[in-house]
Amino acid sequence: MFSIDKWKNGEKWTNWANNVISYPSEMYLPQSIEEVTKIVKHARESGKTIRVTGAAHSFSAVAMPEHIALSLHNMRGLIAVNKEKQEATLWAGTYLYEIGPLLAQYGFALINMGDIQEQTIAGAVSTGTHGTGVTLGSLSSTVTKWGFVDGTGTYREHTRGMDDLSEALHVSLGMLGVLVQVTIRVMPLYSLHYVGTRDTLANGLTIFSEDIRQHRHVEWFYFPGSETIQVKRMNAVAPVYQSDWSKRMETLKLQIVENGAFYAISELCKWRPSLSGAMSKLAAANVVEGEKTGISYEIYPSPRSVKFQESEYAIPLVQFEACMEEIHATFKKGVFNVHFPLECRTTAGEAGYLSPTQGQESAFIAFHMYKGLPEEPYFEWVHTMMKKYKGRPHWGKQNHLTAKYVYELYPDIEKFLEIRSQYDPDHVFFTGYLRKLFTL
Repeated sequence: MFSIDKWKNGEKWTNWANNVISYPSEMYLPQSIEEVTKIVKHARESGKTIRVTGAAHSFSAVAMPEHIALSLHNMRGLIAVNKEKQEATLWAGTYLYEIGPLLAQYGFALINMGDIQEQTIAGAVSTGTHGTGVTLGSLSSTVTKWGFVDGTGTYREHTRGMDDLSEALHVSLGMLGVLVQVTIRVMPLYSLHYVGTRDTLANGLTIFSEDIRQHRHVEWFYFPGSETIQVKRMNAVAPVYQSDWSKRMETLKLQIVENGAFYAISELCKWRPSLSGAMSKLAAANVVEGEKTGISYEIYPSPRSVKFQESEYAIPLVQFEACMEEIHATFKKGVFNVHFPLECRTTAGEAGYLSPTQGQESAFIAFHMYKGLPEEPYFEWVHTMMKKYKGRPHWGKQNHLTAKYVYELYPDIEKFLEIRSQYDPDHVFFTGYLRKLFTL
């Protein structure tokens, strides 16, 4: 979670997983659009680059500041709610965990959400952060208007339409400007009925296509080398509030079982990696099954205190079964010492020049490695395998993308870069990491 004290003390910048570190020469915490425009103009005049660091929850260097680090921590909160249009306008520094309670006061809720709630809304929409649900898009797909300060220090507002700028802003990685306000589509307040079960991989694959159409949300956790998956299904129901007792018990279970016990298993695997397969099967055998109902923003998130590295890819939904069978066959051979389960989700296809879905219904498969264990051989295999399935990595996760490969994966990349140049002619938001990804 963001630490205001570290910013005040001018300490080194690092992301949540501590795999990306930098030493920016300047750090700013603006409180208004006017302050942001002054900072951008200063960066332009001095030839420095800016990165808005958000909550630092990206595993890639997409948010890494090289010269100027800017946080919108002081630009948070709900600006307005349009009940007729079912839209809400937020300051872009608002953290996802703050949005649910804010909207609930007006009888509204986010349409969808992932299981991590520490990100800012700016970071989430700029990188295409998503939850699960084949009829639902990413948080980026809910945006109806962007308010941003471009590379000249000019504040602009743009309403989504069938135009090139909308396609570029959809997932922009902060390359067009500092997003300071965002208007999103919302829906009437609802609860989620959650059911968690254990199943076999074989049966899960057999019913997968039907399952994801029958439920609003379906999420898998596949345990490497085992025949077991954990399936989480959620459906929207009328608002029902959990009791304080239920919340306390749920928190206790997460702290003791899903985080405490898993931390102990992870430390054991770090001490002796050869135990990873056995520990994966042990975790699979002890999958917690259960059922609960609560307000959506209380059910979506799953606290993660066990740190890890992550790589995640979107593949065409029709390729999911073949891909999972290949993954399972590889783990059965014992090639990799991995005990962290793979997380499998689905999303609707959506527009956007840099959207990993490229308009296709997609399955997202996330691969994790416990912090302290060598992830590179594992992730190298992931990157190589995913090329076979035309996989596009989540921009905020570890990847081996090169500019050449980006041009292959994204047919409209030149349109995006042309718009980027229009709104940031002096490369204020174009860091070294981004240049490697987008400059041939």
